[in-house]
Amino acid sequence: MPMRRFRKRLLRAEPNFRMLSKLLRVSWLYVLLICALAGVGYIALYSAGGGSAHPFAGPQAARFGFGVVLMLTVAMLPPKVLVRLSVPLYGVSLLLLVLVLRAGHVGKGAERWIMLGGTQVQPSEYAKVALVLMLATWFARVPYSKMGNPLRLIIPCAMVLVPVGLVLKEPNLGTAVIIGGIGAAMFFAAGMRLWQIALLVVPMPLLLKVAYAHLHDYQRARITTFLHPESDPLGAGYNIIQSKIALGSGGMWGQGYLHGTQGQLNFLPEKQTDFIFTTIAEEWGYAGGVLVLGLLLTLILGGMLMSIRSRNRFGRLLALGISVNFFLYCLVNLSMVMGAIPVGGVPLPLVSYGGSAMINVMLGFGLLMSVWVHRDSRFGEETDEEEG
Repeated sequence: MPMRRFRKRLLRAEPNFRMLSKLLRVSWLYVLLICALAGVGYIALYSAGGGSAHPFAGPQAARFGFGVVLMLTVAMLPPKVLVRLSVPLYGVSLLLLVLVLRAGHVGKGAERWIMLGGTQVQPSEYAKVALVLMLATWFARVPYSKMGNPLRLIIPCAMVLVPVGLVLKEPNLGTAVIIGGIGAAMFFAAGMRLWQIALLVVPMPLLLKVAYAHLHDYQRARITTFLHPESDPLGAGYNIIQSKIALGSGGMWGQGYLHGTQGQLNFLPEKQTDFIFTTIAEEWGYAGGVLVLGLLLTLILGGMLMSIRSRNRFGRLLALGISVNFFLYCLVNLSMVMGAIPVGGVPLPLVSYGGSAMINVMLGFGLLMSVWVHRDSRFGEETDEEEG
């Protein structure tokens, strides 16, 4: 019996068989690619721990296992349920960001974490997924033909600017930039007109000048260090100089697993988080770096394909937002460790050590998989047809 006919029969069966049908619709190849990238992360963190599963690789593997269960659970949720959850999740994310400013844990000069149930949580990570879900819900109800009305953009603009402002207050410039980038991409995909984009771009140089004037001292130091890292090789410029040394010393095939000089001798700072890619490049060389980049690119393109294949506006926007979030994670981290942009404290998804980032990424993949599983749903399309 053909698989397609078998799936159709299951959809008409009892709820438990419908659940099985949804599991069959999951893109297991995509799940395998996610596991492959997480496996690379485990190997790299094992090396960062000095050839031991503790303190980095073991806990990270446990988080990933929980993340896989979370991803598959979220993948079973239909669009109507996700839409109902969008407002409360967005509201909770803003509440947590406010709590960070009121009673957050200070680390490396910033308040970014709070303790929930004995676990340290970084709310700014979850705010990104909550924002994507909220914007997808909002724009799904506004047809493309109505996007030319500037009044339609006031509320979604506020949805983006509020979390950006709260994250900047922590301060966390890297994450704030990613949140803003996600918002810009979803506005464009929803149908924002070119003249509206121009109105936002024209005053950008002035806004950047004002923003620079209000940066914290350490953030200005990062920009100065980015432009002239050799001016303070043992201070502010140390991280990026050591990162470049590690990247270059790997050559084509690397120095060998567990034999990287910069990493194993602890010259490379934050080798388990921000600079995990340099650990990989040093030990596996150019070939290993290209392999990791290939896995990241495949996941990004796969997410974009899921967005295109969705038959409803909500699903297309949701999948696009999640894919852009993952892309910006990768872009900022890789550009940072290569010295192309100032150091911003953004992890490499599924590879860098970190609980909040891991769960946030897996939650995003769950939403992406839900779009794929329910890609044939015409949810919300009747609204577009009526208003269009």
